Amino acid sequence: MSEQQGGVTTSGPGALFAIGGAEDKLKKRLVLQEFVEAAGGPKARIVVVPTASALGPDVIDVYSALFAALGAASVVGVRPENREDADDPAFIEPLTEATGIFMTGGNQLKLSGVVTGTAFGRAVTEAHARGAAVGGTSAGASILAEHMIAFGRSGATPRQRMSQLAGGLGLVQGAIVDQHFAQRNRYGRLLSLVAQSPGLLGIGVDEDTAAVVRGTHLEVVGRGAVTIFDGSRITSNAHYASRSEAILASGVVLHVLPATATFDLKARVLLSYGPQPPAEEIASIEAAEADLRKLAKEIAAEGVSPAYYAERRRRAGRRTAKAADPTAPKKKATAKKVAPKKARSSAASQSRPEATEPLSAGAEPSRPDTESPSRPRPDSGTA
Repeated sequence: MSEQQGGVTTSGPGALFAIGGAEDKLKKRLVLQEFVEAAGGPKARIVVVPTASALGPDVIDVYSALFAALGAASVVGVRPENREDADDPAFIEPLTEATGIFMTGGNQLKLSGVVTGTAFGRAVTEAHARGAAVGGTSAGASILAEHMIAFGRSGATPRQRMSQLAGGLGLVQGAIVDQHFAQRNRYGRLLSLVAQSPGLLGIGVDEDTAAVVRGTHLEVVGRGAVTIFDGSRITSNAHYASRSEAILASGVVLHVLPATATFDLKARVLLSYGPQPPAEEIASIEAAEADLRKLAKEIAAEGVSPAYYAERRRRAGRRTAKAADPTAPKKKATAKKVAPKKARSSAASQSRPEATEPLSAGAEPSRPDTESPSRPRPDSGTA
């Protein structure tokens, strides 16, 4: 059911933007532009939450300038520093009218410790439920999940005690989100968490890339890729591997999704990839494919070549067009006399000289000798 939120029409929960960090802020700014559009475009009222950052007011100034340049109507910064601030109505009030909430990067454990389980965290969840776009970069991406990675070490091999979990906002259900994924080689730590909790999808987001979640569908936007580990059929020794031993992870399904790819988080299957043509173009392509399939069946049934069948169709089309246009001039059929085959042969033989006929007029036809002049005659007396 649609409703008006400060001039912006919403319908159900808003989009979630899990950005892998280091998003482009100078050139195309594709990821941030997508967030502004999801938040309402020229009507967007965005609240920037820099709680995780150690940069102070500077980070608010940076994102305020960026979102304003991308067309947002208003941008304000709200920075709760502790759980007391996070329960203060003065910090919560801006969220009630927000069409977009953006959490910056920084210390993931600090963000979780201040926001989750407080009135501020509940206000973020309520804003999303009424249609506001909620996103974050780096630490701000991880907190969107129910279980967030608080810290951990890099490496390609999954190992025991490689990372630590903390509570998240739970906006992305049934998943763990990691960021700076390929750039900081975080395959091992995400895979170790999937091995320990096979019911959770592991979602790793590259820098300058966003995993955009709408309902149960995830779409990839940006320059990099989103890597998904599905451990629903995993075989692992995580339950008895000790200390920092390597963890067995066999049977994990891997999905590496570039930009434009879409994935069903509930069914855990790829939905589409590549640029999608407009709906009317898709309908036209499907209709053409149906015609081709029908034509192929007809050709197979008649046992003729495609070229022959195409020519038949063209002739039938011309006949149909003539029949539909009564004013078209009709060509009169002319009788053509064709001589019988034998008669033609006879006439041709009379008009064509024989092979023995002399070339000069009046000359008698020459007759070939029956005997060769080089052979002696029988009565010549020679042996």
